[in-house]
Amino acid sequence: MVSTARSRDGELSGSFPADVTSFVGRRREITLTKRLLAESRVVTLTGPGGVGKTRLALRVAGGMRRQFRDKARLVELEDVEEDDLVVDAVVEQLGLGGPTTADLDAVLEHLRDREMLLVLDNCEHVVDAAARVVDAVTRWCPAVRVLATSRQSLGVAGEATLVVPPLQTPDPEHLPPPEAYEQYASVRLFVERARAAVPEFEVTQDNAPALMRLSHHLDGNPLAIELAAVRLRSLSLAQLEERLARRTDLLTDGRRGAPARQQSLRALIDWSWELCGEQERVAWSRVSVFSGSFDLPAAAYVTGRGAGEAGVLDALHALVDKSVLVREEEGGEVRFRLPHALREYGHDKLAALGEQDPMKQRHRLYYADLVDRFAADWIGERQVEWVHRLRREHGNVRLALHTSLSSAETASTALRMATGLGQYWGIRGLNGEGRHWLDQALEIAANDDPERAAALRYDAWLALLLGDVEVAMPMLEQAGVLATRRGDEAEKAAIALVRGLGSLILGRLEQADGLVTDALERSRAQGSVVGELFALFALGLVRGLGEEPDSGLALLNECIAITAGYGELFWRAYALWALAQVAIRQDAAERAENAAKEALRLQRELDNRLALAFTLDTLAWTAQRQARAERAARLFGAAAALWDSVGASPAFYTPFSATHAEHAQQTRQMLGEETFQDSFDRGRRLSLPGAVEFALEAKKQPRQAREDDNVHPMPLTRRERQIAELVAQGNTNKEIAEGLVIAQRTVEGHVQNILSKLDFSSRAQIGGWVAGQKQGDAADSGS
Repeated sequence: MVSTARSRDGELSGSFPADVTSFVGRRREITLTKRLLAESRVVTLTGPGGVGKTRLALRVAGGMRRQFRDKARLVELEDVEEDDLVVDAVVEQLGLGGPTTADLDAVLEHLRDREMLLVLDNCEHVVDAAARVVDAVTRWCPAVRVLATSRQSLGVAGEATLVVPPLQTPDPEHLPPPEAYEQYASVRLFVERARAAVPEFEVTQDNAPALMRLSHHLDGNPLAIELAAVRLRSLSLAQLEERLARRTDLLTDGRRGAPARQQSLRALIDWSWELCGEQERVAWSRVSVFSGSFDLPAAAYVTGRGAGEAGVLDALHALVDKSVLVREEEGGEVRFRLPHALREYGHDKLAALGEQDPMKQRHRLYYADLVDRFAADWIGERQVEWVHRLRREHGNVRLALHTSLSSAETASTALRMATGLGQYWGIRGLNGEGRHWLDQALEIAANDDPERAAALRYDAWLALLLGDVEVAMPMLEQAGVLATRRGDEAEKAAIALVRGLGSLILGRLEQADGLVTDALERSRAQGSVVGELFALFALGLVRGLGEEPDSGLALLNECIAITAGYGELFWRAYALWALAQVAIRQDAAERAENAAKEALRLQRELDNRLALAFTLDTLAWTAQRQARAERAARLFGAAAALWDSVGASPAFYTPFSATHAEHAQQTRQMLGEETFQDSFDRGRRLSLPGAVEFALEAKKQPRQAREDDNVHPMPLTRRERQIAELVAQGNTNKEIAEGLVIAQRTVEGHVQNILSKLDFSSRAQIGGWVAGQKQGDAADSGS
């Protein structure tokens, strides 16, 4: 199968796009699509499955992206199962985070002043919701153009449609000379895929006619061509042509109303099915239950049913070999994906086998367990790994939630999953999606469900983050009643903590102090590390912003010390940000800047959008205090874009809003209105990675480091150099501690010092630096 490499934040990567296989033909369609985009705000590429709509859209976008100031962005909708989540998918894949579920405001605000091409891929199954998004974008974002792919048009005002035809094929009654086969795009694609399947394949005078006739039988459908080409491993071209022609004729007799191109594709899929062994057919039908990609352990659990991981792996490898499954590899992990047309076919077979419900149930159980493991394992060294994993599994998690909401009996699973994903919703800025699932589950689940109090509490917390205090407080009251009725002390502590944070957000510091102090004591009594870290951060911030800054700083440092022992990043980053907040109020701008930058590096690793907004804003304050007004204005602009993207605002948080407004106004006065606005707008247009690099002054630091190296060639102590070398060898903090016979917390502190001194953000960078030092030493020895 063909595929295209994409970056995590939705913009196509590398050479835009980076095709895994070459792009054949379509010159006319590319030209027509570009012409339509020049004339129309919305262009929809339509056509049957497998005809190449997505690849054409990506190729057009790759060629046109430089014509738009803000380039092009891709949003994939194939894995979105519900109309209500289309906006969330757009928000997520644009890298915005997530506002309220059915609210387009954040998307429109983000796109309003942008000049870009927005690609919406696979709209047909959510066409009404996709059309609403496109209609709103074209009305309110005048410099944005939309290129959509769908099996049907969107039906929005000003839409131009282009039916993507099959690739050009020869006329079997008037074949050209054998050496002229390359004039047909379908034949060229077949030859390329044939050589991938059988490296020694060559076109000859003898087999060229069969090759061209075969391309005609396949109607130029790229997916059909790829499925057929792999058959050359066991058949000659003549045998392949004969069998396919017979099969298509039989199919035509049974489905006279179907277009020929769909008949040939269905014939190929039927044939692929029949050529599979029994185990492979069972695997194909069962993996159709997945949404998006999946890994081997998931496939073994959901589809294995006694076959074992080795047996499932054999079946998956056979399906990859037959071009049924696509194998993907990222970061050393192999995943599998069933193309859309083959997934639909598998669904039909699964229903025929009577296995839809059992497979959905096993899928739900697997991903519910995955979420449970995430929640249980959150406080530790694997936080970044967990966030990346859940991001890869987001489509499957959504599907499991959707399945859980199909009945009152399984709604408790949905409650537990949506609550367990709380940290993930917040980090990804998907607070609106989190509330969507929690609200639905709370509506369906029984009133005495043991998961109900925690779900209400987390729903309230997400509402607070979105500034919806009036909704949050009644939910907290309901949660408190349920927790008291059940005698659930751990839940009572968590509810007290959220109530305290609500008081902090409203600026009621004394009330917040009492509530959070109570929550801290309860959490410690329950042995809840999560509750303790949350409460230490919250209480440290409350006192740091109030009348007890020294007490606040002590609590925040205690929080950081505990996180170091666990290798934890999330609460450490928040505590560092809180230290910066306290420092700026003590007129210690440099100390505030250092703490905020360290927090920003950790937040970048986790991609914690709301935390990044707070920290970018805080760094704008420090820049203003340092009389770096132009930098401050740009940081205010970058923070504003993030605030909008997560559906939040400094105005939602009373202790923060007044100081924010004061620094912004002072920056405006220092620069003058016109210069301030220009710098603010430049910051607002920065991509998130660009904004973080600007905030960290990443491009400036290496130059300074090289200059300083002339005076201080080795910035690390002997112990830090020793630990850096062990990190470069791939050792974990625990392994380093055991090898050097020192505490793991000590190693953690050394690693953080190394990252800080070298201005790095990852262990991989330490490895590169060590390698560079060794090369430099070798060069010095040679000279």
